[in-house]
Amino acid sequence: MYVPFISQRARKVYRRKGGGKGGSSGGGGKSSSSGGSSSSGSTRTQSISSSGSSKQATSYGKGGGAASTIPSGQLFAGRTQGGGTRDQVMGTSTYGSGYPGTASRGVAGLGFPFYYWPLAWGGIGLGSAAYLHNNEYGRPDNSSRPGGVMTYATFPASSGNATFHVVADNNTVASLITDLTSNCSSVINTSSTSTAPVTFNDSDSSTPKPEQSVQYYRASSVALTVDGYNNTGALQNDTADTPIPSWVDTNALNCLNSTIGVAVPLVDGVPRQWIVPNVGLVALLWVFYHLCSFF
Repeated sequence: MYVPFISQRARKVYRRKGGGKGGSSGGGGKSSSSGGSSSSGSTRTQSISSSGSSKQATSYGKGGGAASTIPSGQLFAGRTQGGGTRDQVMGTSTYGSGYPGTASRGVAGLGFPFYYWPLAWGGIGLGSAAYLHNNEYGRPDNSSRPGGVMTYATFPASSGNATFHVVADNNTVASLITDLTSNCSSVINTSSTSTAPVTFNDSDSSTPKPEQSVQYYRASSVALTVDGYNNTGALQNDTADTPIPSWVDTNALNCLNSTIGVAVPLVDGVPRQWIVPNVGLVALLWVFYHLCSFF
């Protein structure tokens, strides 16, 4: 039964339609387009623990909602969390990008606009590369991380030119494996892609490295890397980003990049129809009570 202001009308759910050609990712600190041929897919919801409470994150979700302050007694108390929307997901090739309204190199002291923590690359960085190995958010295997410990998945280009990795928390990587394998099947070698997240081990030489990142997303909580790429701009201050090598399969890169942009799970805000001012709610209940008295 539909009751005004209390319940919502049933809505039909339509399958998301595919779009045109996706944008490209690149070095030089330029953000990438999130549109493209990878915009089709079904939504999935997963629970994450953030600041002592459970949140629901949805693939292809819009995000948003009001930002709040992390309460006392919780990790990172006093910082803000929430409010980030889908159109703010895309960062650049710089660690510290993807924060709405913030241009940052590094993630020290920042809030959590999408609730997820930024990546913790682990290891030890010296000099100008130290910002990549900030231990403020613990090690990659920190179980307090929203979405679970850091993991990654591998996506080789079907052309044989380039092997890509997606690095994020466990839940996010698991979700993106489904979307990337489905949406980019024409440009990646699906028989060699990861079918489950792989634990991120910073002491393993085969694990993705920060200087291999071509794009960050969702407040630097997700990264797309490519084997063989070495961005010296990420390791040294005042150094331009190294262009992505010409041998990298741009069709695969563009599809992976745009799919992550539209599909990476986000915590959605409270639907507007559920937000009713306290005074209005009391008045509504008063009217409802007196109407019932006539029956």
